[in-house]
Amino acid sequence: MDINDVIIRPIISERSMEGVSKGKFTFRVASKAHKGRIKKAIEDKFKVSVLQISTSIVKGRKVRAGPRRIEIAQSPWKKAVVTLKDGQKIALFDVGGGSTSLRP
Repeated sequence: MDINDVIIRPIISERSMEGVSKGKFTFRVASKAHKGRIKKAIEDKFKVSVLQISTSIVKGRKVRAGPRRIEIAQSPWKKAVVTLKDGQKIALFDVGGGSTSLRP
């Protein structure tokens, strides 16, 4: 399994962005990838040092789509939360900056 096959994409959401300030970064990973392989892929791709990895299987949900509102089952997927050494970060998770206020 290649590095590009292990890490599918970063997960950018409000909940995952809260962890960025604590050095925790969330990724969608291949379901067959184990923690050792995920750690090596993150370290090689982003040139950072990984302290801990937590993985979980996210249950696939059912969604309704199309004009006839047919129910489609999404498949389950694997999520990895990676904790880095203090002071290190991954540039993919730098979104915006400054104030989050909507007022001018």
